[in-house]
Amino acid sequence: MADPINVALVGYGFAGKTFHAPLISAAPDLRLHTVVTSRPGDLHADWPEAKAVAHLDAALADPAIGLVVVATPNALHAPQAEAALRAGKAVVVDKPFALSVAQAADVARLAQDRGLLLSVFHNRRWDSDFLALKAAIEAGDLGRVITFESHFDRFRPEVRDRWREGDGPGAGIWFDLGPHLIDQALTLFGQPLGVTCDLAVQREGGVATDWAHAVLRYERMRIILHADMTSPAADIRFRVHGSRASWLKAGLDVQEDQLKAGLIPDASGWGVDPLKALRVDGQTGERTEVAAPPGDYPAYYAAIAKALHGKGPNPVTAEQALAVMAIVEAGVLSSERRAEVAL
Repeated sequence: MADPINVALVGYGFAGKTFHAPLISAAPDLRLHTVVTSRPGDLHADWPEAKAVAHLDAALADPAIGLVVVATPNALHAPQAEAALRAGKAVVVDKPFALSVAQAADVARLAQDRGLLLSVFHNRRWDSDFLALKAAIEAGDLGRVITFESHFDRFRPEVRDRWREGDGPGAGIWFDLGPHLIDQALTLFGQPLGVTCDLAVQREGGVATDWAHAVLRYERMRIILHADMTSPAADIRFRVHGSRASWLKAGLDVQEDQLKAGLIPDASGWGVDPLKALRVDGQTGERTEVAAPPGDYPAYYAAIAKALHGKGPNPVTAEQALAVMAIVEAGVLSSERRAEVAL
């Protein structure tokens, strides 16, 4: 049996602490070896055996490190991923891949030239409700999908003092939650013909986009993607209408809240969504609750380990992440122009 791959996690803020550190540690073929952080005390309170270093260069110079995970603010994703690739390390980048398609393409080209694995952490492919919806669509249970509506609506009316809600590059809800919505849509249906998007700042004192609404145009189907911070009744997660049936779901996948609460990924009840989806038959109107498999964020890093050992594919390729970035960029341009951007 091969030794676990040593991982250097870059950043121990919300993404690094909540998602990456516990999910890396849950993968038997990976070891959380080093964390680049300015808060070693916070790290060692959670992971006492991990090595804390203050600068990325220290992690990149360590020959024991095989994988670098970039979980820093969005503007640092591309330059830090490039630095890790130039040091000969495989790389996982938290979403969004980069700030632009051109920037992301440069990173992808470097990984290809160096023959190194490059993956983007689109963990929402392993949401419980998305897994159930994907299975229903692939089985033809809904017929031909005509309208696909996907929401991440939250109620956070007060602007918080954090970079995600500031005025820096890559801030705002379209770069934060937009990639999740987009990646799920592209996973199911591929690239659209065009994008119409409206981005706004709605909260008092806000400076970053906190409301985003996009329509992806396909030949006959339309996809609606929406995210905001101003919905007290966030009742819509999925609303999908097909030629045979509709599929309705409320509530967000539970894995993020479980990770925030410190639950271990293999704990009893992991990923089990208490809110069932509803299938509504188009002919009879019959409403049937739909069982869903547990959500499975640990599957991402398990697949990364297999790919690095040459035993499986990259779970999220650079090409797939570039397609997401194309929609993110087109959405920004569409909002600025107040018009559709063709792809």
